[in-house]
Amino acid sequence: MKIKRGDNVEVVRGRDRGHRGEVIRVLPKEDRVIVQGANIRKKHQRQVQAGSRQMNPGIIQFEASMHVSNVMLVCPKCDRPVRVSYLLEDGERQRICRQCEAVID
Repeated sequence: MKIKRGDNVEVVRGRDRGHRGEVIRVLPKEDRVIVQGANIRKKHQRQVQAGSRQMNPGIIQFEASMHVSNVMLVCPKCDRPVRVSYLLEDGERQRICRQCEAVID
């Protein structure tokens, strides 16, 4: 995947279009990412006792995953959402911004 954990991305499709945030988690098998502050969902949690602990009831808000095609990486140099290409140097792949050709990693 061209997006990694810790990258800054911008949501380009969906309800949260234009929102920028950090990637919290990457799910490569499902082609999905979880972006901080985007795609907020609510879950009604009932009181559950798990071992000696007890989970409190209430409404829990959490970030749901979204498809990786709905986000674009934000280039740290030109500060715009860009496409990413790869460059092989000394046997290592480096991510390159397609707009300004800056090295992202």
